[in-house]
Amino acid sequence: MNQNKLIIASLVTLFTFSLSYITLAQDGKRDLYELKIYHIANSDQEKMIDQYLKSAFIPAAHKAGVSNVGVFKPLPSEEDAGEKIYVFLPFKNSKAYFEFQNKLEKDQTYQNAGKEYIYAAHDNPPYTRLETRLLQAFTGNPRMNTPELSSPKNERVYELRSYEAATERLYRQKVKMFNSGEIDIFDKLDFNPVFYAETLAGATMPNLMYLTTFENMKERNAHWDAFRVDPDWEAMKDLEEYRNTVSKNVTRLLRPADYSDF
Repeated sequence: MNQNKLIIASLVTLFTFSLSYITLAQDGKRDLYELKIYHIANSDQEKMIDQYLKSAFIPAAHKAGVSNVGVFKPLPSEEDAGEKIYVFLPFKNSKAYFEFQNKLEKDQTYQNAGKEYIYAAHDNPPYTRLETRLLQAFTGNPRMNTPELSSPKNERVYELRSYEAATERLYRQKVKMFNSGEIDIFDKLDFNPVFYAETLAGATMPNLMYLTTFENMKERNAHWDAFRVDPDWEAMKDLEEYRNTVSKNVTRLLRPADYSDF
């Protein structure tokens, strides 16, 4: 019995040490991001989620220390238009991420403002499914950037890309490519990025994700035209170490909700 207690105590100590190490490793180094994707079936669900995010969730997030909450919807031209709502949450470290939900549960103002969503009936849910992806910022861009745009939100184009790889090794090579020069090219050409990140948990791993922003569709197309013929990109794209690093490119063109922080 004593030996069993000793084993259990040792395992608890090891787990606590490992968790503390992970938390400390995050502090002050790279952001953690949560990307929540609401899958919706109709306009009633969209209205319920809009009201919840605008009146309850975003104010509570600000109070909890999470600033710059982004809410985006697919452009009308996208295949999933009217079917998804994307919510982006930046956290400075893993401690802030794990404490966030607890803060919401203790916030009575949030609970009252979000009552319709929180206590929705089983036969009248606010969404069909809720997908969550946990991301970690690249070393080459460790903190999120607030885009510098002047156009009205209903004209902006936010481009969310997911680059999937066939294997973990090839995925790591694509991450290396971004950190070793591809981010610099995007910066040089003023792509106004919000984040570049590795996917730690999600449905299509191994993959990386990033979000760039543009004043309008015309500007978006012009930026990509410039990127394709950029001499630095031309020199980099065919290097042997970066070949076959992307097996699938999933691109979503989004627009910020009128109540989104950016």
